[in-house]
Amino acid sequence: MPHRKTALRLAAPVAVLALALTACGGGDDDTGADAKGAGTTESAAASPSPSQPVSGGDMAQGESATGRVAEDPGEVTYDVVAQKVEVGTEAEAAKAVADAADAKGKVLATAHIKYTHKNGPALTEGSDVHDGTTVFADGQRGGVLIGASEDAPGCEDPYDVESWKQGESHVFCETYVIPAGATSVEVHWSEEDGEPYVWKFPQK
Repeated sequence: MPHRKTALRLAAPVAVLALALTACGGGDDDTGADAKGAGTTESAAASPSPSQPVSGGDMAQGESATGRVAEDPGEVTYDVVAQKVEVGTEAEAAKAVADAADAKGKVLATAHIKYTHKNGPALTEGSDVHDGTTVFADGQRGGVLIGASEDAPGCEDPYDVESWKQGESHVFCETYVIPAGATSVEVHWSEEDGEPYVWKFPQK
């Protein structure tokens, strides 16, 4: 199964700031879903379609979400919990990117997410569960920093996990570039076409 970050990761010996300018200016994907739901009747709201998974919402710190991911060789159910977010300095951000100008006024936010294989076939060729994770700051999506998380302490490289059975857990990390001085950092994870689960990490 192709993975969305593999090509970029193999092609770039240094971290690559992807979609830094466009992603930071965008809002959450919930906007479109909310707009479409604005005209929902009471009867439709009371009887959601079986094909539309009921998911998403604000999560307490330490609370896990359960979701399904289409993997190869089959669908897997995971428990997912955002454990913490480590926010760095502007100097660290400047060193991490190829062009320091891209990180002006920015810092790195590395989210640690624990994924537990709860049900489904054992995996032998990696997983796509981390593809549903994004990091937001003060309501805006950050710019993903490809290749920066694998070496962070306590983080595993998802592409090195070649065997994953029921009951086993792995911690994958996602590093995003966010505005310096953000007062709230959020970790979002969602099933495909599902609403995001949101863990909030207030910043001092």
